[in-house]
Amino acid sequence: MMTTQTKPRVAVIGTGGTIASVGKGPLDILDYGANETMLHVDEIIDRFPEVHDVAEVVPIRVDAVPSTHVFFPIWKELVERIETLAAEDRELAGVVVTHGTASLEETAYFLNLTLHVDVPVVMVGAQRPASALSTDAGMNLVNGVRTAASPHSRGLGVLVVLNDEIQAAREVTKTSTYRMQTFRSPDFGVLGHADGDAITYYRQPVRRRMPDTEFDIRSLDTLPRVDIAYTYTGSDGTAVKAFIAAGAQGIVSAGFAPGFCGPGDLEPLQEAVSQGIVVVQSTRAGSGRTFKSTRIARHGFLIADNLNPQKARLLLALALTVTRDPEEIARIFATY
Repeated sequence: MMTTQTKPRVAVIGTGGTIASVGKGPLDILDYGANETMLHVDEIIDRFPEVHDVAEVVPIRVDAVPSTHVFFPIWKELVERIETLAAEDRELAGVVVTHGTASLEETAYFLNLTLHVDVPVVMVGAQRPASALSTDAGMNLVNGVRTAASPHSRGLGVLVVLNDEIQAAREVTKTSTYRMQTFRSPDFGVLGHADGDAITYYRQPVRRRMPDTEFDIRSLDTLPRVDIAYTYTGSDGTAVKAFIAAGAQGIVSAGFAPGFCGPGDLEPLQEAVSQGIVVVQSTRAGSGRTFKSTRIARHGFLIADNLNPQKARLLLALALTVTRDPEEIARIFATY
């Protein structure tokens, strides 16, 4: 007696971005945004019907915007949608979120810190629009769905899949404006690969992540204001002073490696600490840890570990929703 093998069910949530964009022609691979045409997720799937070969796909529209427009309202909606899907559909194998690449790493890390579901969540994007010659949109979408459907993806936190590579949300960052291999995990490399014959893994993250997270954003209307002060030769603290005046509750110093703010930024950052603003020292290097130097300890700054400035900003904002105690915030940075 023959049995029919059912395909895994995967929800695909669309938020827009290059993967959803349509340019003026197949060679329009840079200025396609000027065409002002962006597909919703069900329309993307219709454009790449091969995705139906690997899963039973459930398209869900959230938005169709450039990822530069994505912030807390869309993040909160994604969290609510994903948690509702997981609660109501026990047969759901996983969730894919399509997203622009510009801020994809921030959305991935935010979801990694705030979701309370155990189904795999995979984020995908594209470097070339859906209309382009040799677009990566279709293959990235198919591989994202395959990765979300794989039982081996459970327990790894939010994953990012582009260019056949599976990366961890905490570690991955966009490193090139145009190249297909733009997403990299500088210190540790990929978790695995989405190859044509299998989804394969070779390591797993160890830092705390979804669903084991202490952060719950469902009752929040916004995040505490946290700004990033970028250090450069001759930076004189003007930005830090402006952030203080704007009501920042936290400031991330994107300092010189291995973790020093500029001389002109030091006094304003000290003033911020004296006003109860939490200052976290990161670096602009893009790789490697900061350390708790004598000067950092003396001035009351905390360290970002190896988080880049944009991710340190997100973790600090979420930390401020649960505590103002510097020791507790230091614990959070050492844990997530």
